[in-house]
Amino acid sequence: MSSEIPVKQVDPSSDTSDNNNKSGTVELYASRKKIYVKEVKGFFQRIRNVSLLVLMGMYFLFTWITLDGQPLVLFDLPAREFHLYGMTFYPKDFFLLSGMLIVSAFGLFFITALFGRVWCGYTCPQTVWTFIFMWVEERIEGSRNQRIKLDKLPQSSRKIMKKSLKHAAWLLIALATGLTFVGYFYPIRDLIADIFTFQANGWAYFWVGFFTVATYLNAGWMREQVCLYMCPYARFQSVMLDPDTRVVSYDPNRGEPRGGRRKDAAPTERGLGDCIDCGQCVQVCPTGIDIRDGLQYECIGCALCIDACDEIMDKMDYPRGLIRYTTENELEGRPSKLLRLRTLGYGVVLALMIGAIVFVLATRIPAQLDALRDRGALFSFNGEGRVENTYTLKIANMTEVPQTFLVSVSGMDDIRILTDTRITVDSGENLALPTVVDVDPETIEQSNNTIRFRMSSETDRSLIVETESRFVGPNR
Repeated sequence: MSSEIPVKQVDPSSDTSDNNNKSGTVELYASRKKIYVKEVKGFFQRIRNVSLLVLMGMYFLFTWITLDGQPLVLFDLPAREFHLYGMTFYPKDFFLLSGMLIVSAFGLFFITALFGRVWCGYTCPQTVWTFIFMWVEERIEGSRNQRIKLDKLPQSSRKIMKKSLKHAAWLLIALATGLTFVGYFYPIRDLIADIFTFQANGWAYFWVGFFTVATYLNAGWMREQVCLYMCPYARFQSVMLDPDTRVVSYDPNRGEPRGGRRKDAAPTERGLGDCIDCGQCVQVCPTGIDIRDGLQYECIGCALCIDACDEIMDKMDYPRGLIRYTTENELEGRPSKLLRLRTLGYGVVLALMIGAIVFVLATRIPAQLDALRDRGALFSFNGEGRVENTYTLKIANMTEVPQTFLVSVSGMDDIRILTDTRITVDSGENLALPTVVDVDPETIEQSNNTIRFRMSSETDRSLIVETESRFVGPNR
């Protein structure tokens, strides 16, 4: 895989320069040339179709599925509750979100170091929606050549009808995308009813409209421009690649020199390689590059060029793999390593973070109890002559149902709670409960004592939480 970049010297004063550019200046901006992607079938396209169906099915269905009466996925911002796969999280659990983001980042680094931009080629939302929009375009306007001819034709009723039908289908998909996205923050059944009966609030209409327009523009109009100019991943991926990274590559040792020939002509007789210079790899590329020019940041690793080239190789009775997933070392005849220091480092960090998150989730108690002693007064004597301390119990119910808790205290002889000991806490509620504890002064042996508050649920007998605090009394 060559790392050299071909350079062409341009003389602005030469006769071949742009006639309108008399001053000799060089234009740094080039208008976008529309890319007409040719449809291709093959092994990697089938993999993408499966991943597309799975991802789109998850995206559009998860917001409708309920589990034990709760949505499978719902980020309820007003209630500050986040329902994920049968578990409910609260703002205090945001450290888990940080952990999940770190897992996602190192997972991306790990996969990129091994296989390049497979995330971009198979699972990136921009790629997924772009391929859906291109599929719709092919069904309505026809093949690549038919679309090129249609765009060159003057305006006619047939052309207007096809274009209008295509854009209407795009907008319908974009609207479904916007409604579903907002449905992850606003219960989808209520959202659909409120949107179409004009009962939803203004923010719901704004965000549905925003994601509808964004989907329509990104997947329908901008397409590869998002990958080339807006996505930062295309720019920093190079720091994660090395000569052992397996990426989509053209084999120049086998393919060069290129040239057309008859099927029954042996390429060696004409001094040619296996590449017949048909241009199919360029026509199927969604970013419009020529993979034969070497690795380029525009390549999203979608492997459509592999399927197109393999199809041509089959027709010519040549071995497949002129364009394939391979490494720079393999192209240059050197052995390639799958596991190396970089991939091992990413893999170890990824495994540790996943293990830590699984451990936290497995040991997560769906209730929390904290005892905050009133520091405004050390202690006081009540009417019975007993020593009192005042506390604020912070009780959080992180289960899906209301819980009735019994609160008790231990750690000193004859210690008791004077305030309510039976408390009902709603699902997701955080309750601050003023609590008074007293002790017979004759039983106090030291001025500072450790006590334990215990909270057990009547609703769920297995739910028991304890916390420590301090009881302060007079010196003996």
